[in-house]
Amino acid sequence: MRYGLLIAGLLLIAAPAQAEPRSVYVTMVLQAFAAKVECPGTDLVYQDLVQRAQDMHLPDGTTEQVRKAIAFMHTGGKMGERQDDDLMTEVAIATQTTDLDQRRLGMPDWCEAQKAKLAGFIHSKN
Repeated sequence: MRYGLLIAGLLLIAAPAQAEPRSVYVTMVLQAFAAKVECPGTDLVYQDLVQRAQDMHLPDGTTEQVRKAIAFMHTGGKMGERQDDDLMTEVAIATQTTDLDQRRLGMPDWCEAQKAKLAGFIHSKN
């Protein structure tokens, strides 16, 4: 067992650096929007989300596609636009994990955790 972990660790070290997957970004955007809606006095900085997508080398327009997918899914299709199946699946998974975190931590603690985790993307309303 120890050798298996050692080999896995060495493979991770030897693997070339890769950009974070889009799903990581989708989760971050969903959590930022959730914090805006669920956490009193919280707002988000959309342009900083766009910059983060660029920093992650995601294609132009990714932030808007993610925003539209989230809106579509969370309003039952009344807002936003349906996106490709892969993105809709990523939004669904991000929604499930966020819901689980909110239930596990409780909303006040989840909101506090998001302030630290998403600093720069969310802030207190003035």
